[in-house]
Amino acid sequence: MIRTIYWDNNAVVMIDQKALPLQETYLTCKHYEEVIKAINDLTVRGAPAIGVAAALGIALGALCIESGDPEGFRTDFYRICERFAATRPTARNLFWAVEKMKKRFAESASLSPARRKEALVAEAIRICEEDSAANRAMGRHGRSLIKNGDTILTHCNAGALATAGYGTALGVIRAAREEGKELHVFVDETRPVLQGARLTAWELTKENIPATLITDSMAGSLMQQGRINLIIVGADRIALNGDTANKIGTYTLAVLAKEHGIPFYIAAPLSTIDLSVQEGRAIPIEEREGEEVSCYHGVRTAPAGIKVYNPAFDVTPHRYITAIITEKGIATAPYGESLQRLVAAQAFG
Repeated sequence: MIRTIYWDNNAVVMIDQKALPLQETYLTCKHYEEVIKAINDLTVRGAPAIGVAAALGIALGALCIESGDPEGFRTDFYRICERFAATRPTARNLFWAVEKMKKRFAESASLSPARRKEALVAEAIRICEEDSAANRAMGRHGRSLIKNGDTILTHCNAGALATAGYGTALGVIRAAREEGKELHVFVDETRPVLQGARLTAWELTKENIPATLITDSMAGSLMQQGRINLIIVGADRIALNGDTANKIGTYTLAVLAKEHGIPFYIAAPLSTIDLSVQEGRAIPIEEREGEEVSCYHGVRTAPAGIKVYNPAFDVTPHRYITAIITEKGIATAPYGESLQRLVAAQAFG
């Protein structure tokens, strides 16, 4: 199984997703600033993986704090947390992980600085391990939605590379495959960074899961031809009412799915749900550099000087979503009730 990100000998190790699919290389980050850079430049991406990276990066930062004074330690720790919180605004898991690390910091106030650092490292490792476990549970819940012989469309990368391991949307597909079901996956290339072509296609090929790569603009035609049985994608933030932010282009697929009577599923851990956001319009949408659209790997593909609009995500209204698959079960409309029920179930174990 692909190891996306993990803690090793007081360092954060992660696969370099920018190098895929041509090279499978791992980076070892020994300073928290290296982890921040990796989040910003998409060396590590995918909402759950970003959350794990933030937790591990904050733990790494805590090890670098030299102040033995409690107030100085607190000031430095919160400064590191804010640096991570400023990286990717849409991914709810990032802020969830920062909140978790702050909570553990507060709980460890009576410990010595050395023991406090150990507690923060242990918490970050726990967040990493629990993400992988949640993804496997998600797969077990979601695999019942896939029938033997189904053809599935997915967008962007919601696999092991987007998490600490196993994956969300691809985790459901993996679980169905492990159950012995025959299936085929159509993979959107996912412009402009090609996470589908570079990452999802790589994962599926690596695990011998039958797949076909298509351009984003081909998806509607496949639906029209009756060649898609269901769509499964991941999520970066889910509002209380079920509105979901995911990679740009997801909304288009959801509307097309509704038109063609195709089930449209979201697979995401409960850490992606933001109960403080009532609806999708309140979700912050990250806009990235125009060079991602006008250039590829440093080669210009559009005229110099052309204006570029490059939002990284869009929001799919809940009315287009058939169900939301989580590690605690499957939520259906009305999502305001079902999502809160699952979050409460998690809180009470």
